[in-house]
Amino acid sequence: MHNLTTPYYLIDKQALQRNLDIMDYVREHSGAKVLLALKCFATWSVFDLMRKHMDGTTSSSLYEVKLGYQKFGGETHAYSVAYADHEIEEVVANCDKIIFNSINQLERYAKYAQGKPMGLRLNPGVSVAGFDLADPARQFSRLGEGDPQRILGVIDRIDGVMIHNNCENNDLQRFDDLLSAVEERYGDILKRLKWVSLGGGISFTEPGYPLDAFCKRLRDFSQKYGVQVYLEPGEASVTQSTTLEVSVLDVGFNGKHLAVVDASTEAHMLDLLIYRETAPVGDGEGEHEYMICGKTCLAGDIFGEGRFRRPLQVGDRISIGDAAGYTMVKKNWFNGVNMPSIAIKEADGSVRVVREFSFDDYVNSLS
Repeated sequence: MHNLTTPYYLIDKQALQRNLDIMDYVREHSGAKVLLALKCFATWSVFDLMRKHMDGTTSSSLYEVKLGYQKFGGETHAYSVAYADHEIEEVVANCDKIIFNSINQLERYAKYAQGKPMGLRLNPGVSVAGFDLADPARQFSRLGEGDPQRILGVIDRIDGVMIHNNCENNDLQRFDDLLSAVEERYGDILKRLKWVSLGGGISFTEPGYPLDAFCKRLRDFSQKYGVQVYLEPGEASVTQSTTLEVSVLDVGFNGKHLAVVDASTEAHMLDLLIYRETAPVGDGEGEHEYMICGKTCLAGDIFGEGRFRRPLQVGDRISIGDAAGYTMVKKNWFNGVNMPSIAIKEADGSVRVVREFSFDDYVNSLS
């Protein structure tokens, strides 16, 4: 264990490299381009490594567009559910392609595009999503245009479409079925485009994923319609690369053995609460089982349960797993809990802290 003050996010470059090697494989064997989804992971201190294996970034806001343009480089795709009048010119100035969520937005802001490629979000009404909260095809969805005739009405004004209808999908057959449904309904549109982004949420970096079949499906799709395919991996690019390193502050028993640590789900791994999931903790083999709890006043501030080889004591260090995606981009100052530092573990095993946060940061986040 590294002797840094907890809590801190620890990004393991060697673990990250495994995902990036798969990115290279997919790019080479499918012809697809791969863009980092900044909404999931935007820790730019490792962009020097990631940009060697990815083609650029995709964004969901003005600030993400600017971050991608300034810190990552490559292609910078701009997308937003809705652009505002005061930001559209700055968005265009910092992107290579601009994608509109609706025909209304396209018609309102196309004049600002300055000749840059424009796209439209397409919502086919079918998806793979285990959570209604994250399902773009949910009833009354505001995400994208679905009517083929409406889209054909503006087809001469767009170069491509973005389709984001996968969420944590590790089943190639389900991905194939969704893409086939898109082809069946929107084939006339696809044939008139230059590029198609298939979005993120495809877990193709998971161990055992059928990469060759996936690449063939992407390649066949690209050749059939004469389009450049883009993928927008977020979680897939950083999965299993990062831990949240914490220390035990207190232990107790209330029907279960409890350990309170110096971090919080609400503040530091918010998706655990939003989606009612648990983080991997412990070694899975010990005989001592503990519920690992955050230090905020929220009763449900619980990271998960895990097994340990010996009873936990105050001062023990614990690694909370899979702490890259949707964590650092969502962290907040709830309860004024100290913000975790961000550290990077190099391939040689050395660790360096790249960002620390202080009371001043807390104060400056308020007014």
